[in-house]
Amino acid sequence: MDASPFDEWIRDDEVTSLLRRDWERQTTTIQLIASENFASPAVLAATGSILTNKYAEGYPGRRYYGGNQIVDEVEDLARRRLCALLGAEHANVQPHSGANANVAVYQALLQPGDTILAMRLDQGGHLTHGSPASITSTFWNFVSYGVTPRSDDPSAPGEVIDFDNVRELALAHRPRMIVAGATAYARIIDPVPFREIADEVGALLMFDSAHVAGLIAGGSHPNPVPYADVVAFTTHKTLRGPRGGAIVSRAEHAKAIDAAVFPGQQGGPLEHVIAAKAVAFREASLANFAVYTEQILTNARAFARALAAEGFRLVSGGTENHMVLLDLGPFDSELTGKVAQETLDRAGITTNRNTIPDDPRSAFVTSGLRVGTAAETTAGMGEREFTQIAALMARALRQRDDGEVLTAVRAEVAELCGRFNPYANFTR
Repeated sequence: MDASPFDEWIRDDEVTSLLRRDWERQTTTIQLIASENFASPAVLAATGSILTNKYAEGYPGRRYYGGNQIVDEVEDLARRRLCALLGAEHANVQPHSGANANVAVYQALLQPGDTILAMRLDQGGHLTHGSPASITSTFWNFVSYGVTPRSDDPSAPGEVIDFDNVRELALAHRPRMIVAGATAYARIIDPVPFREIADEVGALLMFDSAHVAGLIAGGSHPNPVPYADVVAFTTHKTLRGPRGGAIVSRAEHAKAIDAAVFPGQQGGPLEHVIAAKAVAFREASLANFAVYTEQILTNARAFARALAAEGFRLVSGGTENHMVLLDLGPFDSELTGKVAQETLDRAGITTNRNTIPDDPRSAFVTSGLRVGTAAETTAGMGEREFTQIAALMARALRQRDDGEVLTAVRAEVAELCGRFNPYANFTR
C-alpha cells in the first residue's frame, strides 16, 4: 500500500475546526465552572491513546476477551495508585462518571425500596442524591436533609449542613444508607458527625466526594475514607484527571461494588480513560499537588472577599473549598442566574447558574451563581488575578445591556488569559 488507511480519516476538517475553536475558547476565556479543570498533557495523551482500541469486559485476570495482558497491568496500576493515594482497601476505577459510581454503590449495597438519607438538591445535593428527575428516586426511597436557615449574624451566617436535622431524620426514618457530600456547598463536609449518626441508627455511610476528591488527595479537605463504608467521586474536577468516576471502599464491600459496576451497569470499561486516571492519581500523589490544592483554597477565599466587596452575597458567608456560591439578589434584585451566566459568557467568563437555599426561582432560572477556582489555579492565577476577575464580573453584570462594555471586558479577559495559558507549551 502506498498510503495508510488512516490518511483520509485524520483529515476531518470539520471536527478539527471545532476542536481548535474550543481550544481557543478554553484558553482565551476564564473558566470558573467548579466542575471543570485543565487536565495535564500527560492525562490528555493517555485519554487519546491506543488503549481506545481494546475491549476489556471484566476485571484484571478475569476478562471475557483475549489480549488483555497489558490493560490488566494498566488497570491494576490505577487501582493500586488510588488505594495508596486515599488510604483505601479497595478501588474500582471503571465507572464512566460520578453518577454511574453513585448508582453502582446504591445497587451494590442496597435493596430496591431501601431508604437513603441524602442532601436536598436545592440546598446543595446532587441529582443522584434522590432528585425526582434521577433514576435513583425510582428504585430507592430518599429522605432529604438540608442546611441551617440563613442568618444576618456575620459570625454565624447559617446555610451550613444541619446535623441536628440529619440526626432527627435518621432516627425517624432509620435509613439503610446516609450519603454525605454535595455538588453546590462551599464549606468543609466533616465525615465524623455523619459516621456517628450512621452508627447510631445502623446505617451505611457513603461519601460522595465528587467535587473535593482532589482537595482530599492534596490534604486540603478531611479524608472521609477512614470513616465511610464507601467513597465515590469523579476524577475530572479538583482531582484534575480525565472525565470519569471511581469508587473506593472497605474490603468487605469490594465484591458487591465490582459486580454492580460490571456487569451490573456497564459493559467494556474505557481502558484509555483508566490509563489517564492512573496518570492523574500519580500526579495527585506528588508534593506539588498539595501546594496546588492549598492555592485553590487561598484563591477561593480571595475571590470570595472580592465578590462580597462588589455587593454579592456569599451563601453560607464564605468558602472553605474550591467554590463560591453567590446570591445575586443583594447585587441586583432583578438579576437571575440565567441572565448572569449568559452575560458573563458574552464577556468571556464561563460560570454556571445555580440555585441557592430556599431559592424562589426554578433550577432553570435560579437566583444564584456558582464559581470555582480549580481550573484557573491550574493555569497559574493567584489572589491578585481572582480579585481582578471579581471586578470584571461585577462590571459586566452592572452594565449587561451595554455591548461596548462587554466587549471591553472580554478584551481584558483575553489579555489576562494570555498571561496564564495552561497549554502554552503544548502543541495543538
